[in-house]
Amino acid sequence: MPLELFLDDIVQLRKPHPCGSAQWRVVRLGADIGLKCLGCDRKVLLPRRELEKRIKRFVSRGAAPESAAGSPDLADSAARGR
Repeated sequence: MPLELFLDDIVQLRKPHPCGSAQWRVVRLGADIGLKCLGCDRKVLLPRRELEKRIKRFVSRGAAPESAAGSPDLADSAARGR
């Protein structure tokens, strides 16, 4: 099962970035995960599996996305067939 990541998670990787920072913000989710260095604002894309191996710990967690079923507007639209 893949590691559960959310937008705006702050993760610490095992090796520091050349700028000296080891903390990154998750800015994109999917098969490739977008990360932004908190030291120099550099953006990189890593395959999910590679990121899972490199993560040392979560510094802070971003907000979990709300499900579509929990939103009344989307649930009503789906029930009407839109």
